[in-house]
Amino acid sequence: MELEDKSKAEQIEEEEAGEGTMSFWDHLEVLRWALFRSACVLAVIMVGTFIAMPHIFDSFILAPTSNNFFIYRWINSIGGGIVKLSQDFDVQIININVASQFMTHISTSISLAAVIAFPYFIWEVWKFIEPALFEDEIKHLRPAFLGGTVMFYIGCAIGYTLVFPFTFRFLVEYDLSPHITNQINLQSYIDNFTMLILVMGIVFEMPLLAWLLSLLGILQKSFLRKYKRHAVVVLLISAAIITPSGDPFTLMLVFVPLYVLYELSILVVRDKKKNEDKDAD
Repeated sequence: MELEDKSKAEQIEEEEAGEGTMSFWDHLEVLRWALFRSACVLAVIMVGTFIAMPHIFDSFILAPTSNNFFIYRWINSIGGGIVKLSQDFDVQIININVASQFMTHISTSISLAAVIAFPYFIWEVWKFIEPALFEDEIKHLRPAFLGGTVMFYIGCAIGYTLVFPFTFRFLVEYDLSPHITNQINLQSYIDNFTMLILVMGIVFEMPLLAWLLSLLGILQKSFLRKYKRHAVVVLLISAAIITPSGDPFTLMLVFVPLYVLYELSILVVRDKKKNEDKDAD
């Protein structure tokens, strides 16, 4: 009778502690609760970002539309006259749909909440896979997940401070004909803003992904070194896709971090033979 009164969650916790073998459906139940908790955390943070959005929208999200953006001013101050950005850069974002401002308020709140909640998402992933790991794997994976979180925020910061502002500025100042007047739609601006920043955050997870694949025996250091030249071409194409502006300066702003991440991936990946030798010792 006591066993019948136990909830499904309590049974799963006992099985996670080693008191039973979890079935496939039990794993799905654990995953379902992890997704539910993540959704709740995202919803709570979204309420906060929704309330704060009117106060940070102009100063943070629309900041790259003005020449007062700190990166623009910093480049002008250190350029020494060689590199100097135009002083009359001031883009007015327009809205042509009735509900666009309200929907943008919601979408940007969700995106910002997702970025803020990213460490919690990583923690839920960690708690889900931890019971299936050995102690030695846990010892190595714990700092890897922490490092992956830090790398995600570094990628987002680079996307916000470098990749998006210069891509946006190049596209706005590109002049196909003097008879064409640029009017930047709010939805177009937000879509590019969110996409470039989140893509850079995800791209910066490359070393963590490479390291995890090496643990599974799928990826080896020798492979990354052997095909480095091919990887450079792939990274250039990827940088061109991420930054559709096409100018060499913006392309290099994306390509250089990608190449550094590739080299970092080579450092963290180990050959299978070396790992087997260490296990044998």
